[in-house]
Amino acid sequence: MRKKKTKAMFEGSMVALITPFRDGKVDKKALKGLLDFHLKAGTDVIVPCGTTGESATLSHEEHRDTLTFVVEYINHRIPVLCGCGSNNTAEALGLVQHAKKIKADGALVVTPYYNKPTQEGLYRHYEYLASRADIPIVLYNVPGRTGVSIAPETAARLSKIDNIVAIKEASGSMDQADQIMQLCDLPVISGEDSLTYPLIAIGACGVISVTANVVPKLVKGMVAAALDGNMEEARSMHKMLYPFSKAAFIETNPIPVKTALGMMGMIKPELRLPLCEMGLENKKKLEAVLRKLGVLK
Repeated sequence: MRKKKTKAMFEGSMVALITPFRDGKVDKKALKGLLDFHLKAGTDVIVPCGTTGESATLSHEEHRDTLTFVVEYINHRIPVLCGCGSNNTAEALGLVQHAKKIKADGALVVTPYYNKPTQEGLYRHYEYLASRADIPIVLYNVPGRTGVSIAPETAARLSKIDNIVAIKEASGSMDQADQIMQLCDLPVISGEDSLTYPLIAIGACGVISVTANVVPKLVKGMVAAALDGNMEEARSMHKMLYPFSKAAFIETNPIPVKTALGMMGMIKPELRLPLCEMGLENKKKLEAVLRKLGVLK
C-alpha cells in the first residue's frame, strides 16, 4: 500500500539559482558567493540548473559539473534539488542518475519541451525516469516555456509513484494548482513568485523562487510566515515583494535577476545567446523597483 505524501519532502523558500558566467564559462567563484549568500539568508533548498539556471544553454559536461559543484559545496547543510530536465527522455535519465550518483536530495524534472507530448506521453516519460532512478523526483509544469501542460489528472496519476514527491506548478493558474490538490495528496510548490502567497493560502508547501536570487531573506520571511499561518504578516511581505515579482519577468527570465545581481556587484551579468542584455528602459524600471525595495543604495 502506497504511503500518503502528507509531509512535503521539499518545502519553504527554495531558490531557482542562476548560473553565473564569466568570459563564456561558469564562474565558480561567483557561484560559491551566491551559495554562501543563500546559506546566510536562510534559504531552505538550493535548486541549480533549472530554467533560471539557463540549463538549456549549458553543455552536458557543464550541467553535470555545476550540479556536482553545488552538491559538494553545500555538503548536506540544506537540501539540493537538481535541475535534470530534457526534451529527450534518455538524456533526462542520464541527468537524474547523475543527481543520484552525487548524492543530491532530489531531481526537478521539467516537462519535455518542444516535443509537445500527449498526457500519456508525459505519464510514460516520468514513469520511465522514476522506475530507473531511485531518487525523489519533483515534476515541473511550466507550459509558457515548454508548450505543454501536465493535466491535474495526469499529476494525480503520477502521484501514485512512490518517488514522485511533489510538483512545481508554474502554469500561472490558481485553478490548476487547486485541482491537483483536490485530486491527490501530491505536495504543490509554487513556481510563480507573484502567486506564492495565495498558493500557500490554498495549500502549497512553498516556492521555487526566481526573486529569492536577489532578496532571499524577504522571500524566506514571507513563506515562513504563511506556512506558520501568520497570514497578515505574510501578506504584508507579499505586498513588498509584488512589484519585484513582476519586474523580475519584465524580460525573459533570468535576464532581469542576473541584471539585478550585477547591479548588486555579486556577479558579472553575463548571459548566453539567444538571451542578451536587458533593454535600457526596462533596466531603468528594474533599478527603480530595486531601490524602492532597499536592495540598491
